[in-house]
Amino acid sequence: MLISDSIPLLWLCWFVLSVIVLVCGYLAISFLPRLPRWLIAGGVAGMLWMPAFFSVPGPESELGYSGWAPSLIVTAVGFLQHNGGQVLFGGVLMAIGALLGMLVTFFIGRRGRHDSEDDDRAEGTRTQRRPSGRDQTPRRKDSAPARREPSLGR
Repeated sequence: MLISDSIPLLWLCWFVLSVIVLVCGYLAISFLPRLPRWLIAGGVAGMLWMPAFFSVPGPESELGYSGWAPSLIVTAVGFLQHNGGQVLFGGVLMAIGALLGMLVTFFIGRRGRHDSEDDDRAEGTRTQRRPSGRDQTPRRKDSAPARREPSLGR
């Protein structure tokens, strides 16, 4: 059950909060072009979601605790405990996660772009494409100019 074990609940909370951080971060850097925006978001997602193994020593009578946690948390706890090995291990895993996240978003974006280009090429061979220009639809001369809709992007 999800509530009886705290680790799945911790991971669920971490996932929800990291998605909120990713969406807000993506919207905050909306002034950048699409590819750098996606690469930055993918790198941050990789850093947030990369798991790392950790162990916390306990008192003499107890064994302590070990398990899996996000590498960002492992690195932060290692920094607070002045544990250089844990900081190095978590930091390397965060860097690997960032690279993996950037690679995944790059290949997904590239695949999506090639799929849409293939669709356009297939459409162009079946039917003749309309010439690109401002006046694609005929208008009456006495009518008002075409209405321009507002847009958020290009």
